[in-house]
Amino acid sequence: MLRAMDIQRRCWWISEAMAHPEFVGEPAPALIGDTTADVMVIGGGLTGLWAAWHLKQAQPGIDVVVLEQDQCGYGPSGRNGGFMNGYYDHAETLVELYGEDGALAMIAAGARSVREAMDWAETYGVDAWFTRDGYIGVASSPVQVGAWKSTLTTAVSLGIGDKYRELDKPALDELCTSPVFEGGYLVADGGTVHPARLVRGLRRVCMEAGVRIYEHTPVGAFRPGPPAEARTPGGVVRAGQAVLGINAWAGGWKQFRSRIVARASYMAITAPAPDKLAEINWTSGVALYDFRAALRYLRTTPDGRIALGVGGERGTWNGRIGPHFAYDETGTQHAVDAIHRFFPNFRDVPIESRWGGPIDVAGTHSPFIGTLPGGNVHYGFGYTGNGVGPAHLIGRILASRALGVEDEFTRLPLVDSEPKRFPPEPIRSVGAAIANEATVRRDDALDEKGRVNPIIDLVAKLPRRLGYHLGPG
Repeated sequence: MLRAMDIQRRCWWISEAMAHPEFVGEPAPALIGDTTADVMVIGGGLTGLWAAWHLKQAQPGIDVVVLEQDQCGYGPSGRNGGFMNGYYDHAETLVELYGEDGALAMIAAGARSVREAMDWAETYGVDAWFTRDGYIGVASSPVQVGAWKSTLTTAVSLGIGDKYRELDKPALDELCTSPVFEGGYLVADGGTVHPARLVRGLRRVCMEAGVRIYEHTPVGAFRPGPPAEARTPGGVVRAGQAVLGINAWAGGWKQFRSRIVARASYMAITAPAPDKLAEINWTSGVALYDFRAALRYLRTTPDGRIALGVGGERGTWNGRIGPHFAYDETGTQHAVDAIHRFFPNFRDVPIESRWGGPIDVAGTHSPFIGTLPGGNVHYGFGYTGNGVGPAHLIGRILASRALGVEDEFTRLPLVDSEPKRFPPEPIRSVGAAIANEATVRRDDALDEKGRVNPIIDLVAKLPRRLGYHLGPG
């Protein structure tokens, strides 16, 4: 585990946010001594903090304690690409998992949460750089052309085709010009956010509402109970209900290690160059991602930077999140290389920062929510790289679960869904590493040559053949 100062130094989002007093906020010291609460939340990222906030909205007098092993937002919640989207581009997978009615319910709930989170920031004065310009799936090589067709076909069959706009290359060039982009589609619902400002702003609002937050308080042992009991270096917390918002760290818990695989995603961000963004027509806040199986995602900032991330990189052999998740030279170089390939006019713009973070990958490529036996410990993870927008929704569901409330959100099909389990160790980690390496090599070969070695292609597609919604189809 990297120290907080190292994470802040490497991650541009966190460094930028923590340069402003309003995002540093009031101190949240480590827990000293034993305490009790109505609900304890383990994890001070977006999932845990949204759950705490929704709990306070539902019952202002409820006593909520948040335990964070580092500082709030220093995990994946503050280090991601800042895509604020729901589930429109997951329509095809959602239909396969939950049927048409379930897919529509998920898409509607995801879109509502995105809007509510954006409106929340305005209401509480959190300047998190929200944009509402949507996002584009682009073909970044000729072999990716048309990869969006099945999604558009599914959308039309669901009656939501008007939410998507197909873009040929001239239409795409009007929004963002690249010598390697070949067209794509635009979803106008959603946008981008400064992720570290969002989570640190949420921390402030939760504390103002009376949530007790203890940072630098790792949980060494946890007993579901009831009551739930968390042992930390400085004391014990006991609560009638508990919420787990632990993201990729769930892979180190016995109850969840077969349900997720942790992978790293790496990012790089340029120095400001607004004039060069104008040269490529990328002057709106629209974000982009491509159709590689190990996709690349990219967006701009208000001061004219490009931030680009690469998914599906290194993993873990034992479920533990080590320092290489926060920084890896090779992984971050892939992000730098992609910026220069997509936008040659940025090759002389300095790269200002490079960093990484873990992703909690579920076999269904969709998050799952449940309750442990005993009925008082509730969990939600498996975002698989799409968590900033859905965290608001899942935090709401977890809050309802902790309060014993049934509503339209707790009836969504991802609640009490069971993801396809990964095989036991060492097969899980070895298999994931081999399939991941084959996927990256396949993507690179298709980008460079338009063809791929049949053996690499076979290995890369093996997860799909085994029933996982992961990797190339």
